[in-house]
Amino acid sequence: MHTEVIVVTSAYGHDKVQALGGQAALLPIIAASGADGVEIRQELLDRGDTLAVLGEQIRAHHLSCVYSSPAPLYDPQGRPDLAGLRQRLAEAAELGARLLKLPLGHAPDNPGLAGLEGLLRAGDIRLVIENDQTPEGGTLAPLLRFFQAVARQGAPVGMAFDMANWHWLGENKAQAAAQLAPFVDYIHVKASREHDGKVHAVALDEAPATWAPLLPRLPVTVPRGIESPLQGDDLAAVTRGYVTRLRSPAG
Repeated sequence: MHTEVIVVTSAYGHDKVQALGGQAALLPIIAASGADGVEIRQELLDRGDTLAVLGEQIRAHHLSCVYSSPAPLYDPQGRPDLAGLRQRLAEAAELGARLLKLPLGHAPDNPGLAGLEGLLRAGDIRLVIENDQTPEGGTLAPLLRFFQAVARQGAPVGMAFDMANWHWLGENKAQAAAQLAPFVDYIHVKASREHDGKVHAVALDEAPATWAPLLPRLPVTVPRGIESPLQGDDLAAVTRGYVTRLRSPAG
């Protein structure tokens, strides 16, 4: 079985991405690492970036694409941001992405998904909702309510399970994995560690106990995205080491 591994551009750090000239400059590094795809971050796009051109470059490096935006699915009043979703889907289509990743936002207790479903069924891009670092979108209760509603209504929405974000909110990540695993379509493999009372993202090798035990609790057939910091003199070699490791079902 081939385990698909995606590299998240933010793993290299905002300053490094800027110093290299943008996310397009990372594509040769990611391709050389043997990864299957790249996650493009909306917040790291430069004003000069043209999504269609970036999409062509991604395909030229034989990489698949995930598109991530920080714009939540639901606004603070609990209404789905359909205009925003329509825009994000158009951007994802320009990139040639097959997954669009968004945070949940302020979803109501009993979300109606009819308007969302119509938009999502119109194209080939699958929406995945990530547990972020906010109480409304990063704690187990609202996420579980939302995905149970998704399952009842048969909406084409999956989950992007971020292994580390639970740590920022003091949530039990093992419990979250056990209850949310049926909905997971994408995994952000990320390690975290507490220092001086604050939680920090760290390289996977620095805190394996915070992520490795979760892998067996999650689907083995979905893509794994490397989001923990990737640093070093030879970024392709550093990335390759983690890509190779995550190819194994056990990580």
